[in-house]
Amino acid sequence: MNLLRFALAALAMVAAAPLAAQEMEQLPPRQSGEGDGPYGTLIIRGATMIDGTGAPPEGPVDIVVQGNRIARIAPGGLPDSALAGADRVVDARGMYVLPGFVDVHGHNGDADKAPQPSYGFKLWLAHGVTTVRGVGFGWGPDDPSLDQKRRSEANTIVAPRLYAYAVPGDVWPGGTVDTPDKGREWARWAKTRGYDGIKFFNSEDPATFAAINDEADKLGLGTVAHLGQRGVARVDAGKAIELGLDGVTHFYGHFESLLDRSATPQYPPDFNYLDEQSRFAWVARLADQVGEPGSEQWDAYIDLMIEKGVTLSPTFNIYAASRDVMRARNLEWHETYTLPQLMEFYSPSLTNHGSYYHDWSSEDEVAWRNFYRKWFDLTREFHRRGGRVTAGSDPGYIYQTWGFAYIGELEMLREAGLTPLEVIRAATMNGAEEIWQSKGGNPPFGTIKVGKLADLVIVPENPLANLKVLYGTGHTRLNRETNQLETVGGVRWTVKDGIVYDARQLLADVAAMVEEEKAKRGSLPQQ
Repeated sequence: MNLLRFALAALAMVAAAPLAAQEMEQLPPRQSGEGDGPYGTLIIRGATMIDGTGAPPEGPVDIVVQGNRIARIAPGGLPDSALAGADRVVDARGMYVLPGFVDVHGHNGDADKAPQPSYGFKLWLAHGVTTVRGVGFGWGPDDPSLDQKRRSEANTIVAPRLYAYAVPGDVWPGGTVDTPDKGREWARWAKTRGYDGIKFFNSEDPATFAAINDEADKLGLGTVAHLGQRGVARVDAGKAIELGLDGVTHFYGHFESLLDRSATPQYPPDFNYLDEQSRFAWVARLADQVGEPGSEQWDAYIDLMIEKGVTLSPTFNIYAASRDVMRARNLEWHETYTLPQLMEFYSPSLTNHGSYYHDWSSEDEVAWRNFYRKWFDLTREFHRRGGRVTAGSDPGYIYQTWGFAYIGELEMLREAGLTPLEVIRAATMNGAEEIWQSKGGNPPFGTIKVGKLADLVIVPENPLANLKVLYGTGHTRLNRETNQLETVGGVRWTVKDGIVYDARQLLADVAAMVEEEKAKRGSLPQQ
């Protein structure tokens, strides 16, 4: 069997069996000392507040939490006498408090990459992520999403708040969803099971796609789509939005809606979708087939998205290695916080999804940098006209490790043209609204307001001045008085549902998991 035939056979096997061969370990219950609370009364003392709405910072403020809800926000602070009755006071003077971050694109169900699911959950929490939309957390009949969602809601595990989306036809006994009636039946089944929404991979015909979206609207289920190349000739992003889709994730479908020289993408003669180097190297060249930002075609497409109220969760970070794979491979957190089997998964491979840089060249990287320019332009203009942009990290692929990848996404939203305050709003209020819009009413998290759930991030440094201070490894800078390097920042505490998690301890737990896995393998440093 030659190399290409081997690659195609292996990739076909992966596509047919997305579950890892290795069995996932049982997610352990939350232990004593893994987060404290909720408290009768918790006071966060003296922080500068960034409330998530886009309003400017204000401080100092004291935030009073009773149980799992914000009960009071006291500008200027409470009198010292008011502190005596608190069960706990977190001294956040000189620090910054933000709403808990919302990751709208999470996965956490592949045992070959991370055999213990708490690995990803702890990394998310350590970076201030208190809510994750799983699209999905697992696949097939053994999908752990709903069990993990319920346990997180009860706070019996260490995990962010979880919202579970399912793929049409997955996790049910009814077979392939290939007709509108079957699509509606599957959507009703998913709702009764407890799923929050639907993730499309664009494998449905247009009529079935429309029927599922329509049924989802009636049932209060959210919808989001990865509009993959195999179906985008029939349903590109513009068509999907007209058929009722709530949100578009990644870049798929956008440029196919903006082609200026043909009705469908023009593939090179030797293109093969199942050869991932071919697939992803070609993606960047797609930008050459569309017109320039500001054209009549671009304006009409953006107007359509605004009119239909669609949300964009671009997940810029997950493809960032395509424009500089050497940098991605050597990110400073890999040695301490990336599992050895995860580094192996990231490495060039014929079988692992996303490990496509088999012979990745300078030309490929330049093409991707040019691709990002137009992708950034599209997202920025959509945002400027009032469109909702959210933050999703899609971790576990292409050198993007949980938690760290999310902060990377915030940096790339900034690069796309959002201001720092707008980046924080995308990560908090916007993400909450995207998840909650199908349910109706205001989301109970995403902003710091009286009555909201006590989901908060407390950071020693100002993230509006430097988003890098949110990374678990902190930010390295030179102390100009001592001429010595120092590390500053990193989240100090993450509060979820009124439970206070020590972010440094969460990172220490993850570092211990990594060392244990290295010891099992007798491995040297990963690079």
